[in-house]
Amino acid sequence: MTILGISAFYHDSAAALIEDGRIVAAAQEERFTRKKHDPGFPSNAIQYCLEYGGTTLNQLDAIVFYDKPLLKFERLLETYYTFAPKGLSSFLTAIPVWLKDKLFLKRLINEELEKLGYDKKKKVKLLFPEHHLSHAASAFYPSEYERAAILTIDGVGEWATASIGLGEGRNITILKELRFPHSLGLLYSAFTYFLGFKVNSGEYKLMGLAPYGNPHSPDIDRYVATIKEKLIDCKPDGSVWLNQEYFDYATGLRMVHEQKWADLFGFPKRNPEDELQAHHCNLGLAIQRVTEEVVVNMAQEAKRLTGADNLVLAGGVALNCVANGKLQKTGIFKDVFIQPAAGDAGGALGAALAAYHIYFGKERIIDYKGDAMRGSYLGPTFSGLDVELMAKKYKAVYTHYENFGELADEVARLLASENVVGWVQGRMEFGPRALGGRSILGDPRSAEMQKKLNLKIKYRESFRPFAPSVLAEECPNYFDYDGRSPYMLLVHPVVSRRRMPLPANYESLSLRDKLYYQRSDLPSITHIDFSARIQTVHKDTNPRYWELIESFRKLTGYGVIVNTSFNVRGEPIVCTPDDAYRCFMRTEMDYLVVGNYVFDKRQQPEWQEKDNWKEEFVLD
Repeated sequence: MTILGISAFYHDSAAALIEDGRIVAAAQEERFTRKKHDPGFPSNAIQYCLEYGGTTLNQLDAIVFYDKPLLKFERLLETYYTFAPKGLSSFLTAIPVWLKDKLFLKRLINEELEKLGYDKKKKVKLLFPEHHLSHAASAFYPSEYERAAILTIDGVGEWATASIGLGEGRNITILKELRFPHSLGLLYSAFTYFLGFKVNSGEYKLMGLAPYGNPHSPDIDRYVATIKEKLIDCKPDGSVWLNQEYFDYATGLRMVHEQKWADLFGFPKRNPEDELQAHHCNLGLAIQRVTEEVVVNMAQEAKRLTGADNLVLAGGVALNCVANGKLQKTGIFKDVFIQPAAGDAGGALGAALAAYHIYFGKERIIDYKGDAMRGSYLGPTFSGLDVELMAKKYKAVYTHYENFGELADEVARLLASENVVGWVQGRMEFGPRALGGRSILGDPRSAEMQKKLNLKIKYRESFRPFAPSVLAEECPNYFDYDGRSPYMLLVHPVVSRRRMPLPANYESLSLRDKLYYQRSDLPSITHIDFSARIQTVHKDTNPRYWELIESFRKLTGYGVIVNTSFNVRGEPIVCTPDDAYRCFMRTEMDYLVVGNYVFDKRQQPEWQEKDNWKEEFVLD
């Protein structure tokens, strides 16, 4: 049985293909169109999945969309009715779009599928599970747990903004829901907006900014108290109530009432290019603490309702790696699995899996260790011929290695010499994280590497941290963690013996001075609070990446390297060798490695194309 899952028309459109319950392929549309968070119909992603699976639309058993559009429309109407006459202008803007496109989504989907060769006469089943069921399925079914509590948290689906469920065998039961307009995800997005980052893409920046807050400042407690007194009522069971007097997302065109927030916190909304001040960092830390508290409360309630030993997580808030690490440390659950494509893209996969196990009633077979995502390497791969054709197109100069072991040793040497290396190997990752398939790599021992990567390669804010990729078996040597974290979704501290003492006046330093103070013998991946967003690299899921890091360990004694996504700010992660070479030539990257081919920047012909990223890609 072959099933295609689709998510589209909001943000992060994607497609996923499963065959007899096994995940075959999955990819986001943005990687093909080169439009960040592309919300359009995922035609390219669908074509890729079908080609990789060796099938056609007309041979499918079902096509599954990740939510129920009519329920969303019901929520829209009820919300405007409840708040009327407030929000009339927003209502008049939204309704024509819904009446034209989204209300008749089934017809729109059929029209788009017909462009890809779908024959309506074949009458392939078109199914619509609920949004949070798709999230729940994306987390539970690929996990290795026969029985697990399920927690999904995001902005909003149809009505639900969070859910607690129980997965048992092939069954998922939703036990409790939090409903719009009360939403932890929308609260976090509101602070993302107020602090000058882009909603639906900048939330991870807010998470990265939070540690720059001064934990000893009285402002933190004052901000937390203000948030809880004026904006959110946090219940012991994890449910929340948001005071809509301060928010504008339900009926307006903005997240918050800016003047009311300015009065609350004592400063106005930050503009994206404004310099970050101490009060911005402190407010970021305050909302991160509130978020962590609510997530832990929700997990405790999930434990109370299910009694399960293990927990699975999905939804956009599940990408908050700091909260995930704090949750794991509580020991509420024996083990936690987080869907690597936790946001809307993963809904495509969850929708397909939900159809297979729930609608068609197919049994679940757990014949794998760890999880069924296979490292999340589910996207396209490219041959040596593809690389050579790209090189011919750009008259690029390369060195080809017949033996990958020799190549790994050479790249390890380049990294140890503080070169920045673009790394394209095997299948592209599914989800927002680069995991060694489409990555930019550096030496974690370098005190200058973070600054170089941010300012000369990524062209983004200097405060943004970088993650370590560490050999799974070496992880406890560097981090206070001895478990699996293959998807870079857990934050844990650098071990104390690797840390360096901080000066007495450290908390009074500016953000810039804090940033460039060396905190450990791994300065490029040690965040301001001695934490790191860990990716454990496993030989069975990515043998090439593992071998490279092992070569670096043999050379330097360190089984860990810097890993960031292969893109610049505002650009999707690269997909093809062509994407990779263009990004390589338009940045100050030193080397590009695609498969067994190594490109040295110094040997390349002069790049003639426009390379002003600030004009082409805005801050994401």
